Amino acid sequence: MKITDVKPADYNVFYSTYINKAPKETDLIDAFEKAESVVLQFFKSIPEHKWDYKYATGKWSIKEVFQHIIDTERIFIYRCFRIARHDKTPLAGFEQDDYILPSNAQNKSVKNLLEEYKVVRQNSIVLLKSLSDEDFKFIGISNGANLSALAAAFMILGHETHHIEVLKALYLC
Repeated sequence: MKITDVKPADYNVFYSTYINKAPKETDLIDAFEKAESVVLQFFKSIPEHKWDYKYATGKWSIKEVFQHIIDTERIFIYRCFRIARHDKTPLAGFEQDDYILPSNAQNKSVKNLLEEYKVVRQNSIVLLKSLSDEDFKFIGISNGANLSALAAAFMILGHETHHIEVLKALYLC
């Protein structure tokens, strides 16, 4: 399935930024596999001394941004899983800022963060490979709005692209 299979009724307009940043011409599984390589290469290229950098008071460090990418993938792949299993139970939203401090990202090594990302991504890929087109098209409720399993999956890709763009613009300039 491709991003062109995602319809506006499949997600809350709030997530348009992420949907619009998702790969356009690539199959979902291929996109996840390619993005894994791109994300790992990007984060491995960051000098060790930059990982604790925050561009302003109250902003996240690079470690915390990476942890946020990982945590968000966990949450959205869980949403994808529940919806793809035709679960009609409304899924709650989450407050991203509440996750950072207890994540202990600042005390994790770069090696541990990279490993955590790889394991989460592989879990996502294995799940996505197991789903049918019908499963991807199923629409549930997440954070009070419609969400298809396919839209949830593509949001992961657009979300990490968004944050890499932010890191390049505000942290690594």
